[in-house]
Amino acid sequence: MLRSSVIRATRSSACIVPSSATRPALRVPRIAPAVCLQQQQTRQAHAISNPTLANIEKRWEDMPPQEQADLWMSLRDRMKVDWKEMTMQEKKAAYYIAFGPHGPRRPPPPDEGRKVFILVSAIMGVSIVLFSLTRVFANPQRPRTMTKEWQEATEEYLKAQGTETITGYKGMMVQSKPGPKNQFGDDEE
Repeated sequence: MLRSSVIRATRSSACIVPSSATRPALRVPRIAPAVCLQQQQTRQAHAISNPTLANIEKRWEDMPPQEQADLWMSLRDRMKVDWKEMTMQEKKAAYYIAFGPHGPRRPPPPDEGRKVFILVSAIMGVSIVLFSLTRVFANPQRPRTMTKEWQEATEEYLKAQGTETITGYKGMMVQSKPGPKNQFGDDEE
């Protein structure tokens, strides 16, 4: 009596395959995995209701993530059956969810290019004004370190210090033209 009820329950349930430890004790026949998959597909192959799929293109973005996931999983399970059995609304919904213009595929807003152009132009304008103001109020004289005399003195100092001990300092500092005499007012003569 117990054995026959276990066998009937096993065959009618959601494909329970007993382990090798319980199989000899219960003498339950082993069910093939293909039969299990077929049972699951036939249970999940029912059509999704029309109100659930109606106007999905407009509702998809506003749906909570859990509801989106549930709908996608039920559509995915529905797509495992023959597509001839699917309704047209199910096919359209599956296509929209997989390839529709939502999330990262959403097209940009119509005035985005204009806003970007205006913002970049404003930043460039502010940069040009700041650069011009800096140049207007800057000291017109060159810094004393940019004169040829200062750079030659720096080279002599580097040679005297032995800056490059292996190859010897060859002189690379002089790159400016000679400055006017007494340019900075405190030059020694």
